[in-house]
Amino acid sequence: MEQTGGRGEPAAIEVRGARVHNLKGVDVDVPLHGITAIAGVSGSGKSSLALGVLYAEGSRRYLEALSTYTRRRLSQAQAAEVDEVRYVPAALALRQRPGIAGVRSTFGTATELLNVLRLMFSRLASHRCPNGHYVPPSISVALGRELVCPVCGAHFHGPSAEELAFNSAGACRRCGGTGIVRTVDESTLVPDESLSIDQGAVLPWQTLMWSLMKDIARSMGVRTDVPFRELTARERDIVFNGPAVKKNIFYQNKTTGAAGDMNFTYFNAKYTVENALARVKDEKGMKRVERFLKESVCPDCGGTRLSEAARAPRILGISLDEACAMPLEELEAWCSRVPDSLPPDMRAMAQSICGSFHDAAGRLLELGLGYLALDRAASTLSNGERQRMALARAVRNRTTGVLYVLDEPSIGLHPANLEGLAGVMEYLVADGNSVVLVDHDLQVLKRADWMIEMGPGAGKNGGRVIACGTPADLARSPRSVIGPFLSGRESVRVRQPVSRDEIFALGRIHLETGPVHTVRPLKVDFPKGRLTAVTGVSGSGKTTLVLESLAPALRAAASGAALPPHVLRVEPCGIAQVKLIDATPIGVNVRSTVATYAGVHDELRRLFARTPEAKKRGLRAGAFSYNTGSLRCPGCDGTGTVSLDVQFLPDVQIDCPECRGSRYAPQASEILWTNGSGQSFSMPQLMAMSVDEAIEALAEVPLAARRLQTLHELGLGYLTLGEQTPGLSGGEAQRLKLAGEAGRAQADSLFIFDEPTIGLHPKDVRSLLSVFERLIASGATLVVIEHDLDLIANANYIVDMGPGGGDRGGRIVAAGTAEDLRRCPESATGRYL
Repeated sequence: MEQTGGRGEPAAIEVRGARVHNLKGVDVDVPLHGITAIAGVSGSGKSSLALGVLYAEGSRRYLEALSTYTRRRLSQAQAAEVDEVRYVPAALALRQRPGIAGVRSTFGTATELLNVLRLMFSRLASHRCPNGHYVPPSISVALGRELVCPVCGAHFHGPSAEELAFNSAGACRRCGGTGIVRTVDESTLVPDESLSIDQGAVLPWQTLMWSLMKDIARSMGVRTDVPFRELTARERDIVFNGPAVKKNIFYQNKTTGAAGDMNFTYFNAKYTVENALARVKDEKGMKRVERFLKESVCPDCGGTRLSEAARAPRILGISLDEACAMPLEELEAWCSRVPDSLPPDMRAMAQSICGSFHDAAGRLLELGLGYLALDRAASTLSNGERQRMALARAVRNRTTGVLYVLDEPSIGLHPANLEGLAGVMEYLVADGNSVVLVDHDLQVLKRADWMIEMGPGAGKNGGRVIACGTPADLARSPRSVIGPFLSGRESVRVRQPVSRDEIFALGRIHLETGPVHTVRPLKVDFPKGRLTAVTGVSGSGKTTLVLESLAPALRAAASGAALPPHVLRVEPCGIAQVKLIDATPIGVNVRSTVATYAGVHDELRRLFARTPEAKKRGLRAGAFSYNTGSLRCPGCDGTGTVSLDVQFLPDVQIDCPECRGSRYAPQASEILWTNGSGQSFSMPQLMAMSVDEAIEALAEVPLAARRLQTLHELGLGYLTLGEQTPGLSGGEAQRLKLAGEAGRAQADSLFIFDEPTIGLHPKDVRSLLSVFERLIASGATLVVIEHDLDLIANANYIVDMGPGGGDRGGRIVAAGTAEDLRRCPESATGRYL
């Protein structure tokens, strides 16, 4: 590849000797000023190259140019393990799992559209005078002049944009701009009414307040030695709502033994919680209190977060909170009508403000987010939605000379939305930037200018560049694994769908719902013992149908509980268990590993405890736990990593120098287990093995071998036993969760999968479908929310939602086989099938 452009500038990033994770001294050139796709099977080293080398070095070198004072306040990537990286621009990464926003963040604030909308309502609105009369829109607001009410003559100033912000001056006083209020949940105060107060029935008095509240309650006439359920209404009222009277109580300190009469104010059970909430200073304190609280919509602002004054200005008859509740698609159309509704001297200003709104909204609409309203809480958005918001923001900022590294940008996107994604990437390149993306979607890969394929396998069998070139080059390459799928010579067809007449032969699960969110009333059937795909563009109602209606309705029917309010009827057809297999991370800290989650580590600990050396040393199975055992490394406390305090730089996480990341003390390596082939291994050695290597080593340990074989069949043979589960990709997490279900009878189980193809190469999708086939053979019913056309084509039955997102969706467009959807002109999914 030519290394310089026409003006002598570099044409490619030169990577030499990259050894991050499983990369085996990779040498590769990554073209600048274009779209480069990195492909390969799961675990082949794609993310290691894209994020571990290109992004890590691009961001680190940029930050190194800043002052130490500034660098101290920014999180920094460690230097990548690589011999040399030349010509890498400053880099930004849009990760598969963007950070989840806080309670104050909304779609409007995260995209900064709300800033423009607030400016619009400040400068262009009809404002209300102090006496409640509305003044026609006037340029006086922008000029900083007073407004004069034509009705009562009152003089006043229009609000600034800041006075319309729910994060500052425009916040509702009741909820502080969050839209929700926390109140005491009385049902949590006495969870077990068979206990007496003396036995701890009133939980807040046990956990949040001195237990002498029991003594004060007794002095106020409450019996504290009988089961709480036997208290009279008056006694219960004193416990929950009693007045804050002062009582003289004899008190003895249990630690020092000191005693004496003291005056104490009575805190009833509710006030005990309210007082503790008012004093919360950190997350730990909040956790103690939140068990006693319930959240509800703020009664003052109705959940809009805005004060009454901030809700007053009107444009075209609607207020700021009403505008924020409109889907972006509708809001953008409304915004285009604003300039012509205003006096001539205001139109130039209005066109400028509305133009800013159109520019920002246009990118979001291209990316298929037009169904979202600005007041949607950011914490409720999916990973794919948050990633597309970040992508739109990057385009809007009009950077140049930046390397954008995109991790699975097609996540959550229906094929109909992928055109918009391709358009946004082309905008970035047109502005003089470079794009590197890791993805598996063939539609996305074909839009790249250049492809780098990692492989040939996963883990230790990957980490090499097996092919480079244009998508057309790889389609012809005999070395490429993705090539046959790009050319169409191979397809992901694993299952032979049953005949149309047999789809419901094993029974049908029937669901009827009323309207909820943007979803209309629905009547839908799911075939029992089959694979059903629920499809549709983003925001069409898939999640509402499956996760908010079908799953809770079946769980309620199985337990005899009340159905969710919007569910009118459910016929479970024998389904007693609902199992959700989603992409959320497994475990919350580094102590959760593949071996512990798969139930293999316990078996290994028992195995090593039976060895002669362990018996000689008096070591039981518990000693081999790296969480609590005596053989865990004392240097890192069994986590495998330590944090270094580098004075002028952020703390750095490195492998523990004492155990080299193995988590075990040196003595653990002295205790060996020998298999039937005469091979001897220590526990640290086994934990460093991949699943596939461990299957051979542990062939004569039936339970461990069987569980590891299941991981292999799930396409996870490349993971090491000691790999931390919180760091697994979404697709890996989903498949690992399935490991415990293999081999069980599942006739009464319904499995729900939320985009199980996340992070999966077409070859891996084949493996996943084989697992689905095994589950169905064991009697399971499968419902999959999915955009991947290969998986959809393998389904027995498809429920297609739409036809659009938000208010333009929310109904079942088509239900039937893939052929039925292809014949339905209204089905967006059918067009791509």
